Amino acid sequence: MTGKYSDGVPADSRAAVKGYEWLAERILDPDNLRKVRALEPIARELDCTPAQMALAWCLKNPHVSTVITGASRPAQVAENMRALDVVPRLTAEVMARIDAVVGA
Repeated sequence: MTGKYSDGVPADSRAAVKGYEWLAERILDPDNLRKVRALEPIARELDCTPAQMALAWCLKNPHVSTVITGASRPAQVAENMRALDVVPRLTAEVMARIDAVVGA
């Protein structure tokens, strides 16, 4: 969701680790990359990162009971927690737009 993989797998990514080729294949799936690109304008409109929007969508989604975040650096934890500020901006119309992109 971050757009980090738009130009391939960075060397410092988990998807670049030997044995995680399956992860790279999923991340680099053309349909997934298309969806990420389609979601980026919505995140810009919400004045947040795509990752924050994704976490906020999970928090707002009535079909999601638990949101577990992952981070390898303290800055990522802080960024993830800012998703709480995005939740009130996810109106029914915005949720519908996101769902239309991801096929939810």
